Amino acid sequence: MMRMDAEAAQDGPAQADAGFLWDFWYPAVRSAEIRGQKLVTAMLLEVPLVLGRTSEGKVFAMRDSCPHRGIPLSYGRLDGKVVECCYHGWRFDACSGQCVEIPSLSSQDKLKVERIFAGHFPCEERDGYVWVYMNTPGAKLPEKIPAAPALAVFSDKYKITHLSCELPSHIDHGIIGLMDPAHGPFVHQSWFWRKRGSIHEKAKQFEPIPNGFRMSPHSPSTNSAPYQLLKKITGEPVTTTIDFVLPNLRTEIDQSGKMWFSSRATVTPVRRDLCRIDFVAAWNLFFLPVSIFRMFGEVFLRQDQETMIQQAEGLKHNPRLMLIDDADRPAKWYFALKANLIESRRTGAPMAHPMDGPVTLRWRS
Repeated sequence: MMRMDAEAAQDGPAQADAGFLWDFWYPAVRSAEIRGQKLVTAMLLEVPLVLGRTSEGKVFAMRDSCPHRGIPLSYGRLDGKVVECCYHGWRFDACSGQCVEIPSLSSQDKLKVERIFAGHFPCEERDGYVWVYMNTPGAKLPEKIPAAPALAVFSDKYKITHLSCELPSHIDHGIIGLMDPAHGPFVHQSWFWRKRGSIHEKAKQFEPIPNGFRMSPHSPSTNSAPYQLLKKITGEPVTTTIDFVLPNLRTEIDQSGKMWFSSRATVTPVRRDLCRIDFVAAWNLFFLPVSIFRMFGEVFLRQDQETMIQQAEGLKHNPRLMLIDDADRPAKWYFALKANLIESRRTGAPMAHPMDGPVTLRWRS
């Protein structure tokens, strides 16, 4: 959980300890993990899930608990359409969670089997992930569910890859670390990226977008080698646009002439003390093989992971924390967005945005 100095975060995290945001899509597993009639487990927002694929190729997600005695359904089996519990053989339609058979019932029993349901969640495949819509516990699903987030691409042919790592922290710490603009020269010191000695003052414009904020299109940092290489290859300026959108999405689009690079990072809560970064990137840069990008990307994620492990050690003692302007303003916006969304859902009033228009932030990194 997160605590902040009142003075340092006076316009900030009133809802820092509010917990998880429900009624959103979250990536559960990679699509490639679900093969044949294999059942796969995942944990999202402290809800245990079992996922699989029907014989018709449709993915499904159910709560990993039989409503009879609570044994995980993942210990059972999938016959292509139905998930069977290993304990008493109760059978559930994989795509609806509806019970279709209880073997122990006799002809005298009047129990209406079809009224029994195992927990079930909408799911979709997108960009190599199985996304699960985590609706508020005990609440009905909305009549219309938006589509799961899709990675932006700008040509028919492109390369794509996926990376992930776990962070031993509350989701709030994971997310504000994701959007933090000032840690780069310290956490990500690498010959291929930037050095501590390259720190200089930057000014970037931000603007409000629905449920989030955008770092407006701009020229990327001059002390980041990959951007400068792209500029030399194309002979044209490089523009970068970065968005953050609730509950956990950071997207970045880099373009130079006909060349483009698109990425999305999600920080997904597993438990209140554990979250996971899922990173997917696509590009049409002919000079960048997937194997080379993965090598550099894994270095980046490992650096973030090691930092969060070290931070978790300090947070065990519940220290007082602080946010500063301007480098931590995006973190303050995140906390305000989260608090305002929760309040909007509670009252039914329109959600108030913490930004009333474009603003320029300045920091050194």
